[in-house]
Amino acid sequence: MREIVGSHDILLITLDTLRYDVADELARAGRLPDLLPRGARWERRHSPGSFTYASHAAIFAGFLPTPVTPGPHPRLFAATFPGSETTADGTWVFDAPDLPAGLARAGYHTVCVGGVGFFNKRTPLGSALPGLFAESHWEPEFGVTDPRSLENQIDRVDEILRNIKTRVFLFLNVSALHQPNHFYLPGATTDSRDTHAAALTYVDRHIGRLYDLMPRPTLVIVCSDHGTAYGEDGHVGHRIGHEVVWTVPYTQFILEPHAPV
Repeated sequence: MREIVGSHDILLITLDTLRYDVADELARAGRLPDLLPRGARWERRHSPGSFTYASHAAIFAGFLPTPVTPGPHPRLFAATFPGSETTADGTWVFDAPDLPAGLARAGYHTVCVGGVGFFNKRTPLGSALPGLFAESHWEPEFGVTDPRSLENQIDRVDEILRNIKTRVFLFLNVSALHQPNHFYLPGATTDSRDTHAAALTYVDRHIGRLYDLMPRPTLVIVCSDHGTAYGEDGHVGHRIGHEVVWTVPYTQFILEPHAPV
C-alpha cells in the first residue's frame, strides 16, 4: 500500500448486507462477470461489525474485514497506534483519526456516495459517517426503496468525477442488497435469500459502468459490511451474532483505465 497510495486512485465499495454464501454461490456459477473482473475472486472474511454503522466506523479506521484463517493479518491501511500487531512493512500508516482524513492529508479528494440510512445526512447520526469526507452525496433515489438505486448512484459519480483533477478516494455504499429487495425478483412479494441473490445480479449488471468511469489506475476494494439473516435459526435481519451476519465476501484488484480509442 505504500506504493499504491499516491500513485493510484482508490475505490472502496461496500455492498451493504451482502452475505458471503450468496456471493460465493453466484460467483461459482459465473453470474458475477462484471463485479469480479480479471479473475478476481471472493475471499471469505469476518466483518468488524454486525450492522452498518459499527462496521463502517471500523472500516474507516483501517479495519477492513478480517481473513477467517488464523492471524495476525497485516492490514492495508492503519492509523498510528502503538503496539499494533497488524501494522506491517507494507501497511500505509496515516497519522489521523480516520482513513478519509489520512488520505486527504496525502493529497486525495475524498468523496462519499451514500446508500442506506446511515449515510442520508437527515439526522446527526446519518451525518456522522458522510462527515468524514470532503464531499458527500445522498438522495432518496440512492436508498433502499428505489429499485434503480445503483444506477442513480453511478449517475452521480459520473457527474462528480468530471470535476476532479486530483487523486480521488471514492467510497460508494450500495444499498440494493438491503431489505427491501423483493422487487429484483419478478413475482416475489417478500424478501428472501433468492431476492437477495437477484439484487446482487442487478448490481453486477451495472457495476461495470462504475469501473469504466475511473480515469486513472485504481485500487478497487469490494466487500460487504455485514450479512443478513432470512430465517436461519429463527433470525431475520442483522445486528446479531450469527454466522450469516459475521461472514462476508471481500475482494481487491487493480483496475487499469481503458486505453483511448
